[in-house]
Amino acid sequence: MKLSIIIPVLDEAKTMGTLLNALQSFRERGHEVIVIDGGSGDNSVAIASPRCDLCQVTPAGRAIQMQAGADVANGDVLWFLHADSRVPAGADEMISQVLDHAGWGGFPVRLSGSQRLLRIVERLMNIRSRLTGILTGDQGIFIERQIFDQVGGFQAIPLMEDIDLSTRLKRVTRPAFAGGVLETSSRRWESHGTVRTIVRMWLLRLAFSVGVPAHYLANHYV
Repeated sequence: MKLSIIIPVLDEAKTMGTLLNALQSFRERGHEVIVIDGGSGDNSVAIASPRCDLCQVTPAGRAIQMQAGADVANGDVLWFLHADSRVPAGADEMISQVLDHAGWGGFPVRLSGSQRLLRIVERLMNIRSRLTGILTGDQGIFIERQIFDQVGGFQAIPLMEDIDLSTRLKRVTRPAFAGGVLETSSRRWESHGTVRTIVRMWLLRLAFSVGVPAHYLANHYV
């Protein structure tokens, strides 16, 4: 198994270094790291270039950037990570074990902050994804290349690209979960208010599930 680890970034110079440093051991084991920059105004490209196998600049948009990464990837498994993710040691072996019996999956998520409410948020996120078979980008979605291509990859929508992809993937097969935990930054919850962010995200997902277009919902996303 060769992983193509695809990281979309936009002005992530202050956050991406920790993840890229951690991924150097994955490169040593034969996996590749691809960074797709959406036109950062900071020095994200300069930070990423020496620490990845390919750094490419595309128009901004997480779906556009991740699809661009998939288009140039050489691995038979695609692993999509946010720049502020923290991966568990041996995550590649964990992914391999999952793919022995499933075509795609993700990780249980842990939020970085210390607020007690965040423990509830992360627990609900993990329960929700197991019950629904819908994963989000925070969970580090990984997919066999063949299945990714079969469902058509990421659609060029400005929001909910992970929900849209998961919905199509689970029609082929339900996801499975790796044994480790992926940590993601809680900055969105903390900067905009934990309860407010929870309510907003649930309302946006509900609206998307009943057919409200993603380009409309993007106007209400912070």
